[in-house]
Amino acid sequence: MSTSPQAALDLVILKTLDRGPNHGFGITLHIEQASGNMLKVEEGSLYPALHRLERTELVTADWTKTENGRRARIYSLTPAGRKRLREAEQSWSQLSTGVAKVLSFS
Repeated sequence: MSTSPQAALDLVILKTLDRGPNHGFGITLHIEQASGNMLKVEEGSLYPALHRLERTELVTADWTKTENGRRARIYSLTPAGRKRLREAEQSWSQLSTGVAKVLSFS
């Protein structure tokens, strides 16, 4: 996985779904809360990313009815998505370590 903004969004979505299946609004809410409101994911970015992840079989999506009777699409991580998540976490960890070293070099 690359280190582009798109890859960063994919990573936080996959990490959120690693906690369990969720709908789009729930994914957005978790990312915002987990980041201390430092990351805001707009619908215009979230849903294209979810559709891309679904096309590449990293997530699956199923329609369900919510408690209040509304239809919602619930996204789940696939085994391939879980594998990609682990790879991406390692890649981002190495990148952040490298950047921290450069920033602290005098």
